[in-house]
Amino acid sequence: MPDSRVLPANFGPLREANANARLTGPCGDTVEFWLRIENERVAQAKFTTDGCGHSIISGSFAARLAEGKIVSEAAAISQDDVLEAVGGLPEESRHCALLAANTLKAALSSYCTTRCTSAKAGECHSRPKEAKHKPNIQEPDHDEEQRELNSRMGLIKHKIVVLSGKGGVGKSTVAVNLAVSLMLAGKRVGLLDVDIHGPSVPKMLGLEGMPMHAEAGKMIPVELGGLRVMSIGFLLRSQDDAVIWRGPMKMGVIKQFLSNVLWGELDYLVVDAPPGTGDEPLSVCQLIGNADGAVVVTTPQEVALAAVRKSITFCRQLKMPVLGVVENMSGFACPHCGTVTNLFASGGGERMANEMGVRFLGRLPLDPAIGEACDAGKPYISACSGSELAKALEAVFRPILELPTPQAMS
Repeated sequence: MPDSRVLPANFGPLREANANARLTGPCGDTVEFWLRIENERVAQAKFTTDGCGHSIISGSFAARLAEGKIVSEAAAISQDDVLEAVGGLPEESRHCALLAANTLKAALSSYCTTRCTSAKAGECHSRPKEAKHKPNIQEPDHDEEQRELNSRMGLIKHKIVVLSGKGGVGKSTVAVNLAVSLMLAGKRVGLLDVDIHGPSVPKMLGLEGMPMHAEAGKMIPVELGGLRVMSIGFLLRSQDDAVIWRGPMKMGVIKQFLSNVLWGELDYLVVDAPPGTGDEPLSVCQLIGNADGAVVVTTPQEVALAAVRKSITFCRQLKMPVLGVVENMSGFACPHCGTVTNLFASGGGERMANEMGVRFLGRLPLDPAIGEACDAGKPYISACSGSELAKALEAVFRPILELPTPQAMS
């Protein structure tokens, strides 16, 4: 396993490399940029790094800031610009933003030096000359990226997105235990955590602090007993780091997780999406292609059901099938006798599913042991097999295990 971590910032090979530079920072991290410049604008920027997650994030944001700018504007991108775009880094990692900005500046300086060899000494034509008509700026070519995304997703038989309209309903718990249940059934399974702002999958699986490696510029998912896992949490130096990104940045990272991760051949890819109908679930549903559908998680209370109805409408608008609704925290399972007592009004999830015309997958009682298992990084369905909740989970997941294999892959 290589110990370098390399992440291409943008997608698709450069047709020509007009300029490049490679710098090494005081911490030993190395960053290299390649730029394609057309009509005195940065048409495409690409980078690699053997550094930490913060070097990856800084390089990616520096590249995105540069694309579309005229050369002089791109050369003016500073450490503070990168930090602001990222949303801030810990004090000990601010040098990652400086290294990214300096490497970008060095690549552009190399371009200007070449560009100005025939000009007067000290004169640099880094701004386009005024023209009567707007120059024909060619957008970066993402065809190769789309082909790679299609190729990567084409190796996966079933793609399941776990959604919820509201936070705190146990969506990640369902996603993690679904993935583990499928793995225990002998399936080849991947689990993708696209909750950019609150990744919880590494904690639930006991994978916090695991390094993310890469090979030939492609990310290698972290493996746990045959389960392949990817999360933004693996790219953060500290679990306390806040990721403060706008929509386009989140979509770019999610696209990398789908196209630049070596998932290999899988029977199932389970995607844990954050609550709501915002950037992350929208990006996944648009990029993932022909997904089998969504599992929608709710609790019995009307305040949760109202939000979950929006998730079902969201799926219909995107033409994504709804595999079914799971009612979580449906009663309290006594850890001593196993008796289930309703804490909230039970049955709300089933009624809502019937009203919306979707399948009801089942109810999951609340068991105190599930919180302990999550905190300990042990999937409940394997750690507490035989419990009432584990049996309920198996019943809920059975229809997903029985999904027919697509003919194209059979």
